[in-house]
Amino acid sequence: MARPLATGDRAPLVALPDQNGVERRSDQLGGKALVLFFYPKDDTPGCTMEACAFRDSYTDLQALGAEVWGVSGDDTASHQRFASRHQLPYPLLVDRGNGLRKAFGVPGVLGLLPGRVTYVIDGQGTVRHVFNNLLDGPAHRREAIQALQQLQDA
Repeated sequence: MARPLATGDRAPLVALPDQNGVERRSDQLGGKALVLFFYPKDDTPGCTMEACAFRDSYTDLQALGAEVWGVSGDDTASHQRFASRHQLPYPLLVDRGNGLRKAFGVPGVLGLLPGRVTYVIDGQGTVRHVFNNLLDGPAHRREAIQALQQLQDA
Protein backbone atom coordinates (compact mmCIF):
# COMPACT_ATOMS: atom_id res chain seq x y z
CA MET A 1 0.00 0.00 0.00
CA ALA A 2 1.15 3.53 -0.77
CA ARG A 3 1.84 5.92 2.05
CA PRO A 4 -1.29 7.77 3.13
CA LEU A 5 -1.88 10.92 1.11
CA ALA A 6 -1.60 14.19 2.97
CA THR A 7 -2.63 17.78 2.35
CA GLY A 8 -0.61 19.20 -0.53
CA ASP A 9 -0.07 15.84 -2.26
CA ARG A 10 -1.18 15.24 -5.82
CA ALA A 11 -4.15 12.87 -5.86
CA PRO A 12 -3.92 9.73 -7.99
CA LEU A 13 -6.22 9.48 -10.98
CA VAL A 14 -9.64 8.19 -10.02
CA ALA A 15 -11.08 6.01 -12.80
CA LEU A 16 -13.67 3.51 -11.59
CA PRO A 17 -17.18 2.41 -12.53
CA ASP A 18 -20.08 3.60 -10.39
CA GLN A 19 -23.14 1.65 -9.29
CA ASN A 20 -24.64 2.04 -12.78
CA GLY A 21 -21.53 0.97 -14.68
CA VAL A 22 -20.61 4.54 -15.69
CA GLU A 23 -16.86 5.16 -15.50
CA ARG A 24 -16.10 8.15 -13.29
CA ARG A 25 -12.79 9.87 -13.95
CA SER A 26 -11.32 12.63 -11.85
CA ASP A 27 -9.57 14.06 -14.92
CA GLN A 28 -12.97 14.81 -16.48
CA LEU A 29 -14.34 17.05 -13.72
CA GLY A 30 -13.56 20.25 -15.61
CA GLY A 31 -11.81 21.98 -12.73
CA LYS A 32 -14.42 21.14 -10.08
CA ALA A 33 -13.32 20.11 -6.63
CA LEU A 34 -13.94 16.50 -5.59
CA VAL A 35 -15.06 15.22 -2.22
CA LEU A 36 -13.95 11.59 -2.31
CA PHE A 37 -15.01 9.55 0.69
CA PHE A 38 -13.83 6.02 1.33
CA TYR A 39 -16.12 4.03 3.59
CA PRO A 40 -15.99 0.45 4.86
CA LYS A 41 -19.22 -1.21 3.68
CA ASP A 42 -22.65 -0.52 2.22
CA ASP A 43 -25.65 -0.61 4.59
CA THR A 44 -23.71 -0.70 7.84
CA PRO A 45 -24.93 1.80 10.46
CA GLY A 46 -21.94 4.19 10.41
CA CYS A 47 -21.63 4.09 6.63
CA THR A 48 -25.34 4.73 6.20
CA MET A 49 -25.16 7.76 8.52
CA GLU A 50 -22.16 9.08 6.59
CA ALA A 51 -23.71 8.52 3.15
CA CYS A 52 -26.99 10.13 4.24
CA ALA A 53 -25.14 13.12 5.70
CA PHE A 54 -23.50 13.68 2.30
CA ARG A 55 -26.91 13.18 0.66
CA ASP A 56 -28.55 15.77 2.92
CA SER A 57 -25.85 18.34 2.10
CA TYR A 58 -25.37 17.41 -1.54
CA THR A 59 -26.80 20.65 -2.96
CA ASP A 60 -24.67 22.68 -0.52
CA LEU A 61 -21.56 20.77 -1.61
CA GLN A 62 -22.42 21.36 -5.27
CA ALA A 63 -22.98 25.06 -4.56
CA LEU A 64 -19.43 25.10 -3.18
CA GLY A 65 -18.24 23.84 -6.58
CA ALA A 66 -17.68 20.18 -5.69
CA GLU A 67 -18.67 16.75 -6.87
CA VAL A 68 -19.16 14.00 -4.28
CA TRP A 69 -18.14 10.38 -4.88
CA GLY A 70 -18.27 7.53 -2.37
CA VAL A 71 -15.90 4.56 -2.64
CA SER A 72 -15.93 1.08 -1.13
CA GLY A 73 -14.99 -2.43 -2.13
CA ASP A 74 -18.62 -3.51 -2.46
CA ASP A 75 -19.87 -4.73 -5.83
CA THR A 76 -22.20 -3.00 -8.28
CA ALA A 77 -25.36 -4.74 -7.05
CA SER A 78 -24.64 -3.80 -3.43
CA HIS A 79 -23.98 -0.17 -4.40
CA GLN A 80 -27.21 -0.07 -6.42
CA ARG A 81 -29.26 -1.33 -3.46
CA PHE A 82 -27.53 1.06 -1.05
CA ALA A 83 -27.96 4.10 -3.32
CA SER A 84 -31.59 3.24 -4.06
CA ARG A 85 -32.56 2.46 -0.47
CA HIS A 86 -31.18 5.79 0.77
CA GLN A 87 -31.82 7.97 -2.35
CA LEU A 88 -28.13 8.84 -2.71
CA PRO A 89 -27.79 11.44 -5.49
CA TYR A 90 -24.06 10.95 -6.06
CA PRO A 91 -22.06 8.04 -7.53
CA LEU A 92 -20.74 5.15 -5.47
CA LEU A 93 -17.56 3.84 -7.04
CA VAL A 94 -16.85 0.12 -7.20
CA ASP A 95 -13.30 -0.48 -5.93
CA ARG A 96 -13.12 -4.28 -6.19
CA GLY A 97 -9.68 -5.37 -5.03
CA ASN A 98 -9.30 -1.99 -3.27
CA GLY A 99 -6.83 -0.64 -5.84
CA LEU A 100 -7.92 2.97 -5.40
CA ARG A 101 -8.00 2.61 -1.61
CA LYS A 102 -4.40 1.35 -1.76
CA ALA A 103 -3.34 4.14 -4.17
CA PHE A 104 -4.62 6.74 -1.69
CA GLY A 105 -3.00 4.87 1.21
CA VAL A 106 -6.27 4.66 3.15
CA PRO A 107 -5.32 2.89 6.38
CA GLY A 108 -7.26 -0.07 7.68
CA VAL A 109 -8.36 -0.53 11.26
CA LEU A 110 -6.82 -3.41 13.23
CA GLY A 111 -6.07 -5.09 9.92
CA LEU A 112 -9.72 -6.13 9.70
CA LEU A 113 -11.82 -3.16 8.63
CA PRO A 114 -11.28 -0.84 5.70
CA GLY A 115 -10.78 2.71 6.98
CA ARG A 116 -13.10 5.70 6.63
CA VAL A 117 -11.24 8.65 5.12
CA THR A 118 -12.50 11.69 3.20
CA TYR A 119 -10.35 13.68 0.80
CA VAL A 120 -11.15 17.14 -0.54
CA ILE A 121 -9.30 17.52 -3.83
CA ASP A 122 -9.18 20.86 -5.62
CA GLY A 123 -9.83 21.35 -9.33
CA GLN A 124 -6.13 20.97 -10.12
CA GLY A 125 -5.91 17.56 -8.44
CA THR A 126 -4.20 18.60 -5.21
CA VAL A 127 -5.37 17.18 -1.89
CA ARG A 128 -6.53 20.13 0.20
CA HIS A 129 -7.97 18.30 3.21
CA VAL A 130 -7.85 14.79 4.67
CA PHE A 131 -10.19 13.60 7.41
CA ASN A 132 -9.74 10.15 8.96
CA ASN A 133 -12.36 9.09 11.52
CA LEU A 134 -13.88 5.62 11.58
CA LEU A 135 -16.47 6.24 14.27
CA ASP A 136 -18.08 9.58 13.35
CA GLY A 137 -19.41 9.21 9.79
CA PRO A 138 -21.43 12.47 9.75
CA ALA A 139 -18.33 14.47 10.74
CA HIS A 140 -16.92 13.74 7.29
CA ARG A 141 -19.57 15.95 5.69
CA ARG A 142 -18.90 18.79 8.14
CA GLU A 143 -15.17 18.58 7.47
CA ALA A 144 -15.69 18.57 3.71
CA ILE A 145 -17.94 21.63 3.81
CA GLN A 146 -15.45 23.56 5.96
CA ALA A 147 -12.57 22.65 3.63
CA LEU A 148 -14.55 23.70 0.53
CA GLN A 149 -15.49 27.00 2.17
CA GLN A 150 -11.81 27.66 2.89
CA LEU A 151 -10.95 26.91 -0.73
CA GLN A 152 -13.50 29.47 -1.88
CA ASP A 153 -12.15 32.06 0.56
CA ALA A 154 -8.54 31.53 -0.56
